[in-house]
Amino acid sequence: MSSPKTADLLAPSQQILKLLTGKFVAQAISVAATLGIADPLADGPLPTEELAKATSTHAPSLYRLLRALASIGIFAETEDGRFSLTPLAQCLRSDTPDSMRNMARMFGLPLFWQSWGEMLHTVKTGEAGLKKAFGITEIFEYLSQRPDVAEIFDGAMNDVSRIHGPGIAEAYDFGKFSKIVDAGGGRGMLLISILRRYPRPHGVVFDLPHVIPGAREAIAAAGLSDRCEAVAGSFFESVPTGADAYLMRSITHGFRNDRAQVILRNIRRAIQPEGRLLLVDFVVPAGNEPSLAKLYDLQMLMMSSFGGRERTPGEFEALLAGADFRLSGIYPTPSQQSIIEGMTA
Repeated sequence: MSSPKTADLLAPSQQILKLLTGKFVAQAISVAATLGIADPLADGPLPTEELAKATSTHAPSLYRLLRALASIGIFAETEDGRFSLTPLAQCLRSDTPDSMRNMARMFGLPLFWQSWGEMLHTVKTGEAGLKKAFGITEIFEYLSQRPDVAEIFDGAMNDVSRIHGPGIAEAYDFGKFSKIVDAGGGRGMLLISILRRYPRPHGVVFDLPHVIPGAREAIAAAGLSDRCEAVAGSFFESVPTGADAYLMRSITHGFRNDRAQVILRNIRRAIQPEGRLLLVDFVVPAGNEPSLAKLYDLQMLMMSSFGGRERTPGEFEALLAGADFRLSGIYPTPSQQSIIEGMTA
């Protein structure tokens, strides 16, 4: 695996070629995660034949997959032909605190992979790749009808919230609130991180009915059932009332302003006077510096049939103003997302 300095020495044509192999890497990681290859290696190196038996795969093909991944630091091949875990491969285990296995599985789903294959169509027409590939306009309705896919999607969101939750909780003073509603909060991992850090607030995880059992289980496992509840509903219709903070992570980026403002207006009607709206999202910077926000913006271009996008500070200001909130601050977090704070105008 070449270092950044080595990469800089490559001719431009070679750098382009290297970048083009990104799709090979993404799919290889996703397949390894889907097969659960990292779990059998938790106790030490194994030969390909044993891994193939454990994962019901074709040993020669599995070897080629693992050899390729080992060349970029995911798994390592020993001199006697066995494979072992590396720090990156540890993240593909299902039972580690920093597991990203569900996220890796999600990015390899046909729902995502085939939608990205329609990028030329999307750029020419503005129609989301998701709609062109699958005829889907409402991804969450689709997930409610496909529990197998929904389980992977919800698990991926849970992975990210579990890993980034403590850093987000530390980046902002959530301790000043008495009640926090996490709208679209999934299994509640972000809110759990906040409640663990700050003893004062009570919490409500609010999400679609199929998500709520997992949220209740996670809340109970965290020992927070006396301070947190999980409530089912749709934020396009209403949200639980009476909180002084409404939190949403990676929600409004899925919708153009008018549709996102339906959610925000529901919050505006429910929020306590002097309450805070807290959006955890990427903020697109100006200029040409590398930006994960700009790459995730392409993800929204391909996957959102409702005009989803990552936003600049000015675009967040306009989004909030349309729902009678005033942008009052942007707080960076270690997750590369920021907390966008809105106050009642």
